Amino acid sequence: MRRWTTALAAVMLAAGVAATTVPTASAVTATTDCSTAWGSLDRQDRTVPYQPQALTNVRTGAHECFDRLVIDVPGTSPENPLAYRVHYMNANVVYQAGSGTPIPVSGGAVLEIVVGASTYDPATWQKVYPARSGDPLPGVDLTGHRTFVDARFAGSLEGESQFGLGVRARLPFQVFQLDNRLVIDVAHSWSTTA
Repeated sequence: MRRWTTALAAVMLAAGVAATTVPTASAVTATTDCSTAWGSLDRQDRTVPYQPQALTNVRTGAHECFDRLVIDVPGTSPENPLAYRVHYMNANVVYQAGSGTPIPVSGGAVLEIVVGASTYDPATWQKVYPARSGDPLPGVDLTGHRTFVDARFAGSLEGESQFGLGVRARLPFQVFQLDNRLVIDVAHSWSTTA
């Protein structure tokens, strides 16, 4: 290894490149631990009593170990939770609640997400989230995401809203609530490194 490092330094010096440091093998192989215990089984909290809620936005983020979908629902929190159901579909389609209309979603697998919030303000019946059934989610750009492939709105009916999230494959995911939002993380892989 020492002879290789010395030879590399000589080549760099001859090329006019300052040979200050040469990375070691351990520096080159450093990785991020992305281990999870999430799994890919259904997640739900349907025990929450019905409360009229309005969802105001859906956004995404690309992280080192996972991609994240955030559904903003003001007034919710871990103490005042939002009802939800998240599960993988058996096909690349989500069936719209009420009509049964198939909404195609691209990807190797599709997560159906149903939340206990409407796209309308329950007090005024004014639309607060400008999504249209079957269309991509407004304002969501999946460029740079390693796991997310497609994100579609499937509809809002009787106080619930439905989404189809296309991912590369059936990967582990987690769901949790923070103040004013529901968070869904889908891992980039089943392995433990990024």
